[in-house]
Amino acid sequence: MPAPIVEIGLAPHPWRDVVAIADGAAVTLHPAVRERLGLHRRAVEAIAARGERAYGITTGLGALSDVILSREEIVTISTNTVRSHACAMGEPFAPRTVRAIMAGQILNFCHGPSGISPAVVDQIIRLLAEGITPVIPSQGSVGYISHTAHVGLALIGEGFVHDGGAVKPTAEALGAHGIAPLTLGAKEGLSLVNGTPCLAGLACLVLAEAERLADWADLIAAMSFEVLGGQIAAFDAAALAWKRHPGVQHVGARLRAALAGSQIVAANRGRRTQDALSIRSIPQIHGAIRDAIAATEQRVDGELASATDNPLVLLDGGEPRLVSQANPHGETVALALDALAIALAELGGVSERRLDRLVNPLVSGLPAFLVKHSGVNSGFMIAQYVAASIASENKILATPASVDNYVTSALQEDHLSLGTPAALKALRLAGNVQKILAVEYLAAGQAYEFMDGRRPGAGTAQALAHLRAHVPPTETDRFMSPDLAAADGLLARPCPVGL
Repeated sequence: MPAPIVEIGLAPHPWRDVVAIADGAAVTLHPAVRERLGLHRRAVEAIAARGERAYGITTGLGALSDVILSREEIVTISTNTVRSHACAMGEPFAPRTVRAIMAGQILNFCHGPSGISPAVVDQIIRLLAEGITPVIPSQGSVGYISHTAHVGLALIGEGFVHDGGAVKPTAEALGAHGIAPLTLGAKEGLSLVNGTPCLAGLACLVLAEAERLADWADLIAAMSFEVLGGQIAAFDAAALAWKRHPGVQHVGARLRAALAGSQIVAANRGRRTQDALSIRSIPQIHGAIRDAIAATEQRVDGELASATDNPLVLLDGGEPRLVSQANPHGETVALALDALAIALAELGGVSERRLDRLVNPLVSGLPAFLVKHSGVNSGFMIAQYVAASIASENKILATPASVDNYVTSALQEDHLSLGTPAALKALRLAGNVQKILAVEYLAAGQAYEFMDGRRPGAGTAQALAHLRAHVPPTETDRFMSPDLAAADGLLARPCPVGL
């Protein structure tokens, strides 16, 4: 089956297109975009030829913005910028993550005002098509610059890349694929390190994780609700309609669909007046997280629709204007990602609370730690400890990055968004939430062993069958890490149960 194609056109592209490219979609340019790139590029070349003071074209960068360059230096600075700025450290990103960053660069450049040449965009697209991804160390960005510089390094044939499952010198990989290294022109080195493409690309991956985990969380929560004898009145559509937030309505409908036809729910109707909040308020908690995801989508789509280079080349009539401004500042997305990280931490936190109720016989009405012969068997006792530990780690990761600040470039850049660190910790946090949900999934699945043969709901029955196709129930204690890893692996894929 051929890979899907994302054609970059004049209209803004949503975050899902970036994820599609990260996942292997091919990229093409609409002719109108290629024309727009050419118009802005010719404007940059005209400004460079006139020799007027223009940041990053005829001047140095950052604190060196008052240093005027000669004609020869105008070309040299582009290459030097990429080399000097490619200084990230730490564990390299996975190729999928790098593809998302490269997709963010393509979308940013194709707006036009960066003034970058079509040849640079074509080179990035060619690398994606050939499966070549620059090796980008993961640490070292205050919101922009260092990570995308490593992409620029690959374009000129330097550094290292992933190619065919191996890490190779870039020159070797380009030669094997018949790709000639680029010679960068005026401003192109600056554009390759500037703007928010890295932050935006990473944010798209965070959204993909959050959306998938929210789908799984609703289903797993419905399982826990069911086996804990939850009172379905809490999900009454008319009552939830009075909570005027779309996420609440959405989650309530999903829970009702998952539990439709449940003999277990029917048998427990009226068993108690109301449940504990971790059970009763699933629509309100999960719904708030859905609304946080929707708010982040709006911010990220807005960033992808933005030209975030500095300076920008504006063609608004008359002579082209080069405008120095601060569009590379990523505050909007940084704030959104910090809020989403808090929301995801809540998703994991309430999952751990439900899990605690599942294993506690004092509130569950189920055998202690979900095993028939407790005492000689510990069952899910320590698995809940694991979830609690990871939930605690998430409290640390939920601390906002955007409220921090440092001074860089000799006082020239004295306020930073820290958006890229916000995105990276959100991705790590999402991975932790997946693990917590995996423990709850296993425990809720185990609880069905004690339901006396009563039929689960339409959606929960499918979720249980999906789990049992990969992990058998626990009869006596066994090595649990493989079971937890298997459940974690299931949650790494899209939720198979449509609600």
